[in-house]
Amino acid sequence: MSTDEPSVPIVCTECETETSVPLSDVADTLAKHNDGKHGGEEVAEVDPALKDRLADLVAEDLGLFDEA
Repeated sequence: MSTDEPSVPIVCTECETETSVPLSDVADTLAKHNDGKHGGEEVAEVDPALKDRLADLVAEDLGLFDEA
């Protein structure tokens, strides 16, 4: 694993936990936590603030914020 790989914050409001994992491990980490702790229900997730920021960046890149 490269030490330059970005880490992604993951939160679980039900367990009241937060952690950061390498980007390449996000999907597996979320699945393992949710399967083991929450019967597969998608409780743990990527930090919502990060998801919102990424959505804004994608929309901006696609020109969705440009005025017509």
